[in-house]
Amino acid sequence: MTKILITEDDAPIRAALSVILRDNGFEPHFAETSAQALESFESCELVLLDLMLGEESGLDVLREIRRKSSLPVIIISCLDDNADISKGLDMGADDYITKPFSGQVLVSRINALLRRSSGFADDIPEGLTATEQRLYKYLLTNKGRVLTREQLLSHMWDSKGEFVSDNALSVAVTRIRGKLNGRGRIVTVKGVGYKWAD
Repeated sequence: MTKILITEDDAPIRAALSVILRDNGFEPHFAETSAQALESFESCELVLLDLMLGEESGLDVLREIRRKSSLPVIIISCLDDNADISKGLDMGADDYITKPFSGQVLVSRINALLRRSSGFADDIPEGLTATEQRLYKYLLTNKGRVLTREQLLSHMWDSKGEFVSDNALSVAVTRIRGKLNGRGRIVTVKGVGYKWAD
């Protein structure tokens, strides 16, 4: 059964999400604080992330998750401003759903993201290092969207909290390009960053 972590501090919403997920074959796990979320996300296969955790920001949780993992993350939030949505996606969320939302739509988004994520294992080019695999997945997940060098460097921050250097990013992109074998291409957007193109 697929484990899904839900970061949500509102008890009625937790109860509703629990019913929706269990009825559709998922195993929900809950975190009411950012600390609880960061302790448990690695044992789950997808995260539903609320942006408002009491006085804490869910974006801080997202930032920490992305430093360590390419785990699928869907933001669920009452914040529906385009700037909030863009910020969440730019920081590495895979999807963004505004409250209130349909349980059917939520389940469809979860299934679509899990299908997309599971396809990576069979499609990763041979010979990529762990760091290169992570970069490859991040570019592919955001296909067609320009990712700045700053976004990519932030995503590649390792578990020890050490930044991957700007030069190392360039080298990783070059190495990935040499191993794609027709799977697609990484386009350089001059002065900005990179994007994935089929």
